[in-house]
Amino acid sequence: MEFSGIVGGIPFISLFIFTGILVNLIQVSCYLTIRPVSKSTFRRINGAITELLWLEVVWLMEWWSGFEVKVHTDAKTCQLMGKEHAIIMPNHVSDSDTLLTWMLAQRVGCLRSALTIVKKTTRYLPVFGWTNWFSESIFLDRNWAKDESKLKSSFEALSDYPTPFWMTIFVEGTRLTADKLLEAQSFASSKGYPIPKNVLIPKTKGIVTAVQSLRSFVPAIYDVTIAIPKHQPFFPTLLTFLKMQPCKVAVHIKRYSTKDLPESDQGIAQWCRNRFIAKDELLENFAATGTFDEEEITEFRRSTKSLIVTLIFASIFLVGGWIFLKRLSSGWQYPILATIIGSVAIVVHIFIEFTKMPPPKIKATQICTQ
Repeated sequence: MEFSGIVGGIPFISLFIFTGILVNLIQVSCYLTIRPVSKSTFRRINGAITELLWLEVVWLMEWWSGFEVKVHTDAKTCQLMGKEHAIIMPNHVSDSDTLLTWMLAQRVGCLRSALTIVKKTTRYLPVFGWTNWFSESIFLDRNWAKDESKLKSSFEALSDYPTPFWMTIFVEGTRLTADKLLEAQSFASSKGYPIPKNVLIPKTKGIVTAVQSLRSFVPAIYDVTIAIPKHQPFFPTLLTFLKMQPCKVAVHIKRYSTKDLPESDQGIAQWCRNRFIAKDELLENFAATGTFDEEEITEFRRSTKSLIVTLIFASIFLVGGWIFLKRLSSGWQYPILATIIGSVAIVVHIFIEFTKMPPPKIKATQICTQ
């Protein structure tokens, strides 16, 4: 039930809001004072403090809920991840996919520069949206007439980024649902394309713009395939994380050099469509075998850094909250505490509702690899 998720989420969201407000205040101060003097210095400071907040999210996934990710890739890709600018191109199966890319980025040392392209309404989410705005994530209207120039200018602004960054692009444009898959299958049938079973038809304008704008200084694009093992009782979402429901995900990563991609817009678009056809076949094989061909990278274990950071902020939060309540007169302590808890519960509800999958319009069987 969502109620149990709200109750279970109050401690974490309280800590997240507390840390986020501190991070946002520092971001505002640095944006007004340091960025006009040195954009590079601002980016480094902003990245360092943003990482502290995102580490709490990593802790929620790994230590609180028991989320496990198994990464499969080749040795060369493993060595290069986190040491170069890269475009990240995953399939989109859940509201937790962005959080998953943060977890991967944390493992390779570039969580502080993990950027993403998200819908514009995300900007207004408390703490989460504000922090992403300062970190130069890109917010889109989902209207190409408005988004094209925004994408180009945002990509060009990254040319002097001081540390290796990951720019995540969900080219399917939306999360995979039974309704969306049925629409994709109907569209593919009408166009004579291969019929997808596990992915949607990619919307290629964004990835074409990204490759053409970034290829001069971004050497790689990582084709990321996210697979959910069969017969798993829980699906990875924000709600299951808050409810401490453990789940597993397998991730396949294949690196492509941007210089080796086609030069024309049409060629890049077709390359992207071909990759999603291959991604669909890869997921079919995973459903049958329960694994990917590439060897699992066993070093991807739970983050000790996220545990330490979360414990430190939790200690500060608890001690500070206790001192604050003790200084209040006895008649005000409980009403203020109840107000704070109620306000946090509302924020938890907002996050859950924002990330919740829309109700299906058709009677659906399980899709992807469930």
